[in-house]
Amino acid sequence: MLSFLPGPVRGALTLLIIGLSTLVCILVLYTIAALKLLLPFNGARRIFNPILTRTAGVWVSLNNCLFPLMHRMRWDINGVENLRRDRWYLVCCNHQSGADIPVLQKVFHRRIPFIRFFIKRQLLWMPFLGLAWKILDYPFVNRHSQEYLQRHPHRREEDLATIRKACARFKDAPTSILNFAEGTRLTRVKQIEQGSPYLHLLRPKAGGMALALASMGEMFSAILDVTILYPHRVPRLWDLLCGRVERVVVHVRHRPVPGEFLSGDYAGDPQFRERFKKWLNELWRQKDDLMGVILDDEKKRTRGGENHA
Repeated sequence: MLSFLPGPVRGALTLLIIGLSTLVCILVLYTIAALKLLLPFNGARRIFNPILTRTAGVWVSLNNCLFPLMHRMRWDINGVENLRRDRWYLVCCNHQSGADIPVLQKVFHRRIPFIRFFIKRQLLWMPFLGLAWKILDYPFVNRHSQEYLQRHPHRREEDLATIRKACARFKDAPTSILNFAEGTRLTRVKQIEQGSPYLHLLRPKAGGMALALASMGEMFSAILDVTILYPHRVPRLWDLLCGRVERVVVHVRHRPVPGEFLSGDYAGDPQFRERFKKWLNELWRQKDDLMGVILDDEKKRTRGGENHA
């Protein structure tokens, strides 16, 4: 409806609306959380937690309404037909852009349980958002370097125990956990620095996914192997807000949770670690092949359109 506006105007207006909705949502979350703390009975958590999650869901719904309002964007979504909101999912996705999280929220909202992800503990102190994430039970983790863990091996078990305790809260209600296995957004420079064997991806980092399976693996009904692709060009978040994204492809594959990886010491067992990496690298190879097929089809479609013109 407002796609006739210049891109920067749409971007500024979208950002303003999201900022206002975020502020209102955070204030509501704070109020509900305060009521939960003030009420003394043990069932307060079971009563208020669904309300908190629904409040965050309303925020996502409001943001999703901005896509058709502000932009003309083609969505090509596959594999979401049999998803359920009463299941637990591990969402494993490649990471191309700052636009990825809004895209995932658009694709999965009201199809699977509310998406959460592991957050660095340092971000707990981020103004407003840190406490909101805490209220919504996002798991906070310590991101120790391999060198630090070698000097302090006992921290591995301590950190895993802390995460398992945090994730135990999700047993009461279906939850989706998001993991960007590459750990950072794709750039050509990063591909070269890594020596990535993939044409369209960075090397996946297995530690985060191994941690999710070790702490919550028995809860997950399936792994949702998600591939995001922007066939024309990889946008920045600002490009998405300004309506400069022509087409988004999201492909979802349902994969069983590998039982062999539900128990094992990823950090301390080299053989277990190698098996896990081999499995994840194969998953990434298939993802890279899929992206290549999609891009080839896009080139053929573009050439066909030019020839027809």
